[in-house]
Amino acid sequence: MLIEVLKSKLHCVTVTEANLNYMGSITIDEDLMDAAGIIAGEKVQVVNNNNGERFETYVIRGERGSGCICLNGAAARKAVVGDTVIIISYALMDFDEARSFQPRIVFPRNNRP
Repeated sequence: MLIEVLKSKLHCVTVTEANLNYMGSITIDEDLMDAAGIIAGEKVQVVNNNNGERFETYVIRGERGSGCICLNGAAARKAVVGDTVIIISYALMDFDEARSFQPRIVFPRNNRP
């Protein structure tokens, strides 16, 4: 049996950009991606602490060291610059593996790992 469990989380990062005129996704600073073990193209859930919005999208690699958290396309309607969001990724694993798995949880400061 496979179950879906928390794989990684960027806890409380700040939205730095919202680009409505871009095909959908979220752009994340590559340093933050590395810290959380998130890769380009990975599906993530984004939770907006300011307005309660929750949505899923995929990750685009942002410039390393930029602190970029940019919502693109339709996702740009779910938050405004300055909002605090949590970015969560999940993984499928068998039950026994999941029992001992330790997710990567990152608490960035000023969008830096």
